[in-house]
Amino acid sequence: MIRLYGHEMSGNSYKVRLFLELLKVDYEWVKVDLMKGEHKSPEYLALNAFGQVPLLVDEDTILADAQAILIYLARKYGGDEWLPLDAESLSRVVRWLSTTAGEVRQGPENARLYYLFKATNINIDRAHQKAEHILTQLNTHLATRIWLEFERPTIADVAVFPYVALAPDGKIDLTPYPYVLAWIDRVKQLPGFIGMAGIPALATV
Repeated sequence: MIRLYGHEMSGNSYKVRLFLELLKVDYEWVKVDLMKGEHKSPEYLALNAFGQVPLLVDEDTILADAQAILIYLARKYGGDEWLPLDAESLSRVVRWLSTTAGEVRQGPENARLYYLFKATNINIDRAHQKAEHILTQLNTHLATRIWLEFERPTIADVAVFPYVALAPDGKIDLTPYPYVLAWIDRVKQLPGFIGMAGIPALATV
């Protein structure tokens, strides 16, 4: 069975856990206590020398980095529906994985780290500027489409979703971005969706 090592407050751990749930793939969740430094223990570093979460172990395959794990899971368990392989479609999805590791990280993710985890090495004014930029771009992009690419969700949506939805943790108001909010609700309606602290599931009637 797949083992997913992560922390419940990590948006990157969450996106992998969310994708496993959407795929309906069985897995074991292994909590890594970051406050106790378990990610720096010799046992964990033997699996992931970078000492970060998430980490996925699937039989003999050991993978770190959330975006890389999403690609692996999509190709092994999800297929073309989640990650198409023709050149243009693949490049469109990968572009959003890069955006996740770039603009989304520099903006909403860093703002969340500053306020929620007291990360003192972050320039919060710059993080808010970056957040406003990427959220404006996302809002414009989503004004004319349902999902980030194509007529169905892909790992692009799974990758970008967590730290955008968690933006209020970084004191970023999402009200000015109605198309982003509508997209967040659509993700929450996907079969198998699970929430995390800061991302509640939609209320059921």
